[in-house]
Amino acid sequence: MTIYFYSPREQYGCFSNFSPHGFELDNLYWYTSEHYFQAQKFVGTFHVEQIRLVKTPNDAAKMGRESSRPLRQDWEKVKDDVMRKAVMRKFATHQYIREILLATDNKEIVENSPIDYYWGCGSDGSGKNRLGIILMEVREILRYNNGLRMERE
Repeated sequence: MTIYFYSPREQYGCFSNFSPHGFELDNLYWYTSEHYFQAQKFVGTFHVEQIRLVKTPNDAAKMGRESSRPLRQDWEKVKDDVMRKAVMRKFATHQYIREILLATDNKEIVENSPIDYYWGCGSDGSGKNRLGIILMEVREILRYNNGLRMERE
């Protein structure tokens, strides 16, 4: 069985970067993983703080895609690592959603985005599903770390 997610209001909505699960990372508080991800496109500029402070993940996404903002040179090389870092911190911070992720066992996780062929599966299923893959990687790391914690207790 495959687990599909997209909207934060649906089952498995906590897997969405738009879900309201904030965390602290890089000595700052981020409202959502979308806020963090979009802001990292502009490290070292005032754009980071502008994006960090907007009210909604939709606003953060919109701002992160504005062509008037100077995208960092290495973005294509680092964007997967940035996403992995945000997803890891989000699930490490919130026990409730960590348990939801771990309860998916070894099922495939797919971001069912009809428009995103990189992070999601796209409308025809041919997308790279990088967010789903990162969620499965994070699930393995958390499963291993949970096991270590249980052994020590």
